[in-house]
Amino acid sequence: MSLLKRIIRSDAGRNALAAIGAGYVRFVHATTRWTTVGHETPEKFWAEGRPMIGCFWHNRMLLMPFIWPTGRPVSMLISRHGDGLLISAIIRRFGVDTIAGSSSRGGTDALRAMLATLRAGVTIAVTPDGPRGPRMRATAGVVHAARLARAPLIPVSLATSRRKVLRSWDRFLLAWPFGNGVFVWGKPIEVSPDAGETEIEAVRLALEAELNRVSAEADRLVGQTPVEPA
Repeated sequence: MSLLKRIIRSDAGRNALAAIGAGYVRFVHATTRWTTVGHETPEKFWAEGRPMIGCFWHNRMLLMPFIWPTGRPVSMLISRHGDGLLISAIIRRFGVDTIAGSSSRGGTDALRAMLATLRAGVTIAVTPDGPRGPRMRATAGVVHAARLARAPLIPVSLATSRRKVLRSWDRFLLAWPFGNGVFVWGKPIEVSPDAGETEIEAVRLALEAELNRVSAEADRLVGQTPVEPA
């Protein structure tokens, strides 16, 4: 086991790394000039008191805690193992609760927790390509959850003008401070409660296409070359 993995599995080590990570995220956010495109989409659902499933790609998660307005409860689906432990520790410092599992793994326990959370009126945040990819390719798990909960899927993405694209499986975007940033909300995608496998697959493809569209738009708005799917 690597030293980093040992640190992450240690409560003290994980909390220390989470404090450093959260501090860096806050610093980048505070020193970046932000704009938002399409914010009327989630606002409509929040005004109606209707829960939704916010979807974004795994490589854009660094600054996503700031897309959720203060006072709007949100829980994020996070992998049970590996980096998920550290990610959970970081995002909880921003008031975001977590559900153990993933859009493709985690079994019925994670699905039950998602449904209970949505039915309680809490927004769910999901990375449909996490935790291991393929990059920017949606799995069907989140579509099934949306069908059962009768909750819309809302694609959202972000980009910053100063960043480094890491050589990880997801091409993680490490934002630097003192740049320009943009959040881009996509079109809501509804799933019929009677949807069969053919419609589930059509919705999965529509979610994937819309997420790739808003991600490419976000990159272009800050002068970056769009990251390509795997």
